[in-house]
Amino acid sequence: MADRRWTVVLVPHGSGDSRSVAVSLRVFKILATVAVVTAVAAVVFGTVTIKRAIDLTRLDRLERRNELLSQELDRAQDIIVTLGDTISAIAQRDELVRLLAGLDPTDPDVQLAGIGGPVGPWTEREQILSEGPTGQQALDLRADLNNLMRRANLLATSYGQAVTTLETHRDRTKRTPSIWPTEGWLTSSFSSSRVHPIFHDARPHEGIDVSAPHGTPILAPADGRVVDVRTKTGYGKTVTIDHGYGVATFYAHASKVLVRVGQRVSRNDKIAEVGSTGIATGPHLHYEVIVNGRPVDPREFILPAKIVD
Repeated sequence: MADRRWTVVLVPHGSGDSRSVAVSLRVFKILATVAVVTAVAAVVFGTVTIKRAIDLTRLDRLERRNELLSQELDRAQDIIVTLGDTISAIAQRDELVRLLAGLDPTDPDVQLAGIGGPVGPWTEREQILSEGPTGQQALDLRADLNNLMRRANLLATSYGQAVTTLETHRDRTKRTPSIWPTEGWLTSSFSSSRVHPIFHDARPHEGIDVSAPHGTPILAPADGRVVDVRTKTGYGKTVTIDHGYGVATFYAHASKVLVRVGQRVSRNDKIAEVGSTGIATGPHLHYEVIVNGRPVDPREFILPAKIVD
């Protein structure tokens, strides 16, 4: 069978001769195949080129992000180092505050509880480590943060305990009788037995007597609350102050009472005036300090300042 042919006539737009080219079916198939292969190759090359350009752009972007992330991690690590120094300084102050509060220093074993590796499972550990040096840096940063949090919690607990103790001490100091309640002369001391100046029999004297001119101010020796104001047989006009912590003070023979039941008083507040009401040989203050219901010598709490013994 004769080979089929196609004749292609090339006609120029301007002047010139036309040309004709005879193309056999076999040549046409070869040319068509070449054209298709060339087109496919062009498409594949173009796709690969575009994909490579995209990958390079993405890689460059990831590298820039990793660089920025690494810089931020470095800054965070610097901040953690600064925080660690600050917490160490606070720990030193905490030791001082505990000392002032009369508390023992924090047990070293307890302090070590705030130092060490991460606590609990880290399900994402392997995934983070797969990120290379940045991932390891992130894990180290997390461990450091956990350590700081534990140390901060320990310090907060310790400091809170110390502050509470100091506040209690301060409140107790304000409520502890520590000054003489009036100016005058100590004429009778605390005694389990003495001869009564009027009845002339032996009986306990559960306070001290301070002789002073009529009307001399009687002062509260500490903060407290007035719990009793009355005229009492033998004692005349009396005042009782509850100072808390099991401590109370009692004042007798006053000429005038200046406070009422329920009133809160502070140290050095004027509560009454010296007199000789009740059974008394002259103007004086009978003063008692009662601890847990038991009278004690007031001079165990204070030393005389303006009292002549």
